[in-house]
Amino acid sequence: MFNWFQRLLPRTGDFFGMFEAHAATLVGAAEALRRLAQDGVATSEALGIIQDREHEADDIIRQVLTAVRKTFLTPFDRGAITKLIGAMDDAIDEMLAAARAIDLYGLGELRPEMKSIIDLIFEQAAVTAEAVPLLRDVSSKGAKLHELTGRMVALEGRADEIHALGLKNAFQTARADPLQFAVAREVFKNLERVTDAFEDVANEIDGLVIDHA
Repeated sequence: MFNWFQRLLPRTGDFFGMFEAHAATLVGAAEALRRLAQDGVATSEALGIIQDREHEADDIIRQVLTAVRKTFLTPFDRGAITKLIGAMDDAIDEMLAAARAIDLYGLGELRPEMKSIIDLIFEQAAVTAEAVPLLRDVSSKGAKLHELTGRMVALEGRADEIHALGLKNAFQTARADPLQFAVAREVFKNLERVTDAFEDVANEIDGLVIDHA
């Protein structure tokens, strides 16, 4: 009888813990992506690390989606929870896609602009990991969260500028080799998608601040 009554009680999942665990996979993948950008580093090793972090992230998002279905009381609206974790998962998926492109084309040395964008990606991941724990007390941490999401959006804007410059420089140096430019353009596109995904994470966090702070 007591066990039956317990099952009827409202339940809350550890959504904050899962958000933070997923943020840790983002930082781990971004660290590996930055190592991959170092000249002479074996891309296969860094790619393997990113794949491992992406698999961990997949496990976490499945836990979140299961908890959303089974939990009676959630800290935020169910749709907001799934959108946030989905945006975070998109970020690591795009990092994996970028690493695979670099590995596919055998780029042992990345263009300076690519390295700069990867540094910005790492910073976006670090800011995400700083912001996510503050969601535990969003009502009083709203101003700080807004500051951090503003940084993430600004980093994406900077990445756009570097992306445009990188394409211009790649075109100028590869006039006689269209294939080389096509490869550079593809890698730049993949890296830009990572920064765009982090901007989406920032927007989802901002939405939570607006609703709850």
